[in-house]
Amino acid sequence: MALAATMRPLVSLALPEKGAARLATQLFLAIVGTLLLTLSAKTKVVLGPVDISLQTLAVLLIASAFGLRLGVATLLLYMAEGAMGFPVFQGTPEKGIGVAYMLGSTGGYLAGFVVMAAIVGWAADRGWDRHPVKIFNAMLVGEVVMMAMGFAWLAMLIGPEKSWQFGVVPFIVGDLIKVALAAALVPAVWSLLPKQP
Repeated sequence: MALAATMRPLVSLALPEKGAARLATQLFLAIVGTLLLTLSAKTKVVLGPVDISLQTLAVLLIASAFGLRLGVATLLLYMAEGAMGFPVFQGTPEKGIGVAYMLGSTGGYLAGFVVMAAIVGWAADRGWDRHPVKIFNAMLVGEVVMMAMGFAWLAMLIGPEKSWQFGVVPFIVGDLIKVALAAALVPAVWSLLPKQP
């Protein structure tokens, strides 16, 4: 039982044990997470078909802090907001809104964010978020899967060569830095907290 208590994501420290209060807190955190995702998406450097933003960093931090279930739920809520036409994505409203935007050049990356959140959240649920190397490895796997999904979708739209040139290469160094930063931050937060029983 003590082992199970130590294998919870950071957010579990702030959640009520059960009941309506727990559900309300989870909903509040998911909404705050979508706001963070929106802000991170709007912080961007324009490059072409796909721009650089802080969104990857936000997804990594949300997934590692929230764990698998709440992390994925937050990403799905964010996608639902975007599908309903709210201007939450990087290029909305200037490049379109809703499902039409989601099926555009960034569609594979958006879907990849959900998978990345699942991978990193799964790792956090198993206590990997306390160890920089373990969480870095999980985040790196999530990053590679997300980039592969983005590349594959973009390749269908503009071809594999341009997809690689504009949708992968410009992001490699920046995303590695974001993975390293997130992998350092989360265990650092755990180290500042009192040891859990």
